[in-house]
Parts: sequence; structure tokens; C-alpha cells
Amino acid sequence: MNIIEVKNLKKLYHDGETETAALTGVTFNVRKGEFLAIMGPSGSGKSTLLHLLGLLDEPSGGSYIFNNKDLTSYTRDQLADLRNREIGFVFQAFNLLPRTTVLENVILPLNYSKVPESKWIQKAKAAINSVGLSHRLYHTSAELSGGEKQRVAIARALVAEPEIIFADEPTGNLDSKSGQQVMSIIQGLNQNEGKTVVLITHETSTAEHAERIIRLMDGGIESDKPVKNRLTAKDEYIK
Repeated sequence: MNIIEVKNLKKLYHDGETETAALTGVTFNVRKGEFLAIMGPSGSGKSTLLHLLGLLDEPSGGSYIFNNKDLTSYTRDQLADLRNREIGFVFQAFNLLPRTTVLENVILPLNYSKVPESKWIQKAKAAINSVGLSHRLYHTSAELSGGEKQRVAIARALVAEPEIIFADEPTGNLDSKSGQQVMSIIQGLNQNEGKTVVLITHETSTAEHAERIIRLMDGGIESDKPVKNRLTAKDEYIK
């Protein structure tokens, strides 16, 4: 069963009379529980595609079906509600509030959910425990290492129990060891908990944790192939 079906998806940007095609018309599906990596050089359209798939932007053309819902008729408010309920994001820059505790950062998405406030702390602690940071609950994010910040960002993405996680260059600001820890957690979420993951990366070693890689070039799909020698997450990093 597919969670994402896109057909001839396009994105055009206008600057005065100049029109730039960031996506020229891409077609592919993502199965529920799949781990997909999207790769491509700078300017290939991968960040634009992530923004469209994550409902952070609207396409210029084509169709997008998410969980059997055709999103072309949705209002912006309906899209925002769907995004808050069913999508989790992990970004390269972490996007944590620096003077706010780990617990408070992870609780934040629940403010926009339908989860009763009485359950916020319990759910946030469970998400933080899942990335191995229970001992950092009351530290501010400014006190954390880069790898720990990204693990908090993963916990924040998980706390509302989304259908799918979009990870945009999640290891881009990390050293190799911290990057491996983060990818092991993400891969564990996919393999052990069945989470659908869409990963944007320019690093082959990161992409090969996925089951399948789509390569973009000049706004179109250059290739869409399974990963033959998939990297295995290190068990000691999977919580």
C-alpha cells in the first residue's frame, strides 16, 4: 500500500518575467513502511521536492495523493492540519529553541495536536527515551552536542506519532560518529517500528541506509533503484 503517490509533480518559480522550473514533472510512489532516499546535486530539486511532499509548499502542477487523500482540493488550513497530524520533520539545522529544555522542545509539536495536554509530558518522555536521551530531559538544547541536538529533533518529530518522517540532510552538521548514531536511530525507526522515512541527502554513505534511492537531476528523476548493498544500522545505537 502506498502512502505517497505523485504524478507529473511540478514546481515553477517566477521572478518578474523569468520562470524557473525547480521540478519539471516527477512521478513515483512511496510504500507505507518504506525507507526512501532522495539524492541529487545542488539545484537538482531535492529540497523543493521535500517541501512539496511535506506540505510546506504547494506544487505548480501535477497530483499528490497522501494516504489515499487527493491533496489538490485541500485548503491551506486543511494542509496545515494534515501536516501537524501525520508528518514529522528532521532538519539539518536542528531548529531547536536554544534556551528551552529538551523536554520542552519535544513537547512543542503537541501544542498543535489533538493529544490531551494531560498526556504531553508522558508522550514527550517516551519519545526522548526512544533516542536515548532521558538523562538530558532538563538540559537546554544549547548545552547539547550536535549529535544530541539531532536526536532531540528526531524525538520531536516522533512525539505526535506521525505516519511519515521527512529527514532533510540530518547528518549534514555532524561528525562521522554522531552521523552514524543518528542514521542508526532513523533506520531503527524504519526497521523496528515500521515508520515510513523519506531522506534527503547528498551523501552516498547516508543514502545507502535506505531501501531505495531516487536520484534527481535538473528537476527530473534521473534514476530510481533499490539499494543492493544496504548498510546496516549498528545495534548499539538503536533504541
